[in-house]
Amino acid sequence: MPDVTSGRARYRRILRFAARHLVVTWWYELFIPRLGFRRVTERTRAARMHTFARRFRILAVELGGLMIKLGQFMSTRLDVLPPEITKELEDLQDEVPAVPFEQIRALAEAELGVPLAQVYAAFDEVPVAAASLGQAHRALLAPDDARDVGFDAVVVKVQRPGIAHIVEVDLAALRRIAVWLARLRVVSHRVDMPALIEEFAEASLEEIDYLHEAANAERFAASFADDARVRVPAVVWERATRRVLTLEDVTAIKITDVDAIRAAGIAPGEVAKVFAEVMLDQLFRHSFFHADPHPGNLFVAPGEDGGPWRLTFVDFGMMGTVPDRLRVALRAVVIAAASRDGRGMVRAMHDAGVLLPYADTDELERVMTQLFARFGGMGFAQLREVDPREFRDFALEFSDVMLTLPFQLPENFLLIIRAVSLTSGLCSSLDPRYNIWDSVEPYAQQLLKDEGSNVVRHAARDVVDLAGIAWRLPKRLDAVLGKVENGSVAVTVPQLESVISRVEATARRLVSALIFCAMLVAGARLHADDAGSGIALMLGSLLPLAHVVFARRGGR
Repeated sequence: MPDVTSGRARYRRILRFAARHLVVTWWYELFIPRLGFRRVTERTRAARMHTFARRFRILAVELGGLMIKLGQFMSTRLDVLPPEITKELEDLQDEVPAVPFEQIRALAEAELGVPLAQVYAAFDEVPVAAASLGQAHRALLAPDDARDVGFDAVVVKVQRPGIAHIVEVDLAALRRIAVWLARLRVVSHRVDMPALIEEFAEASLEEIDYLHEAANAERFAASFADDARVRVPAVVWERATRRVLTLEDVTAIKITDVDAIRAAGIAPGEVAKVFAEVMLDQLFRHSFFHADPHPGNLFVAPGEDGGPWRLTFVDFGMMGTVPDRLRVALRAVVIAAASRDGRGMVRAMHDAGVLLPYADTDELERVMTQLFARFGGMGFAQLREVDPREFRDFALEFSDVMLTLPFQLPENFLLIIRAVSLTSGLCSSLDPRYNIWDSVEPYAQQLLKDEGSNVVRHAARDVVDLAGIAWRLPKRLDAVLGKVENGSVAVTVPQLESVISRVEATARRLVSALIFCAMLVAGARLHADDAGSGIALMLGSLLPLAHVVFARRGGR
């Protein structure tokens, strides 16, 4: 990474780049259309987006620091940025020239408080990997430390000297740019840019805190403590600070080295299957997952003395969690998908914080309903037989609709998409015939089953409440009508219409509740003899259930 003479020069260069492209965007997207040349704007938009992404890529490589991280972050924001930008940035690699070892030695000794030779029996001056925020070196622990922890081979991660100041400068520039963008209505109505930058800032500051990464590594290890499939490097806490991290060296066969995996007597297809299952366990069971499972962070370790092989994870700087709100929203998504409810799907997206409050979702509901009508009843095996061109057409239409909405994925949801996307790509490289949906399906079915018990319990309570209302309703109506006839109650037409509407709504919900119970019970009884029809009836019962649960809310 070239030396940037001062933080001020770096700050100004970033702002100049942003200002130039903001002016270009204003000219083509706001000014030119007002003169009646909207077609010119539309015709040149893709080329302009591609040019911006290419120039940003050059800037990121030259400056390093957070600019490379920002490019990688932007490449995943399919919810906010057009594909011309994300495609150009998706393979931006965080690989820069290594820092001279004397600088690394000086920083590490200042952090640890002792000479390297005193705590490491050997220290390789050539880094294993060098990135914009830090670099890693292989080393051997001193004998006393090795006895204490039970191993001697380690990898020592050391931050690049001065990176904290560079991160501070970059974030200051990005926050300034976010304020500019927030003043543009065309941007502010699409995305909360200051919040997006703060999300990026939080993730970046955590990544340069190696104590945070060490804590992540231990939490991840605890999740798989009883799982023989997974290996996690141990942390040498006595040799860990915010800028230096010493970890057990667990490197083995790189997960994409298919020839070496076969030579070790391991089937690549089995590696793909185990890897997908382990990633899905993180998402659905542990709610804490590795958000950057690229090939450089994954190894296959052959078993010792004929034992089973293990999947090894390293680099825990970028981790994700599945918070309760998102978990509930994901379950709502599964329920909506099972019942082919486009409106319910959009409601779940609102609940997850995906759509900003003022979003006009009529068109999205139409597309989702159309999508469910075509693909909603298909299992994963059937979906694989659909013409890919049909999927592409639906994807393009969906993308066009989403780009018109104030739509923004929460960070954790985005990290989930990133993790699943990287997992799918790696599995395909290990075994071209492997389909990750084969691993996803059991989790989706279990999720629906778990949620089903909650739905039935809530629905049963609603049915009891409705039955009580229906039982008391005739007597209450008689009493009200008697008072009206006696002239003891003043009745206005709007109030009477409101009473009638509520009565009709209650009756409709009661009928829906009875239909739901009938279909659910019939499906459960039929399932033993005809599983397909039984499941169809039980899933179909979600439609009247949706009316029972949501009609009351809609009427408020």
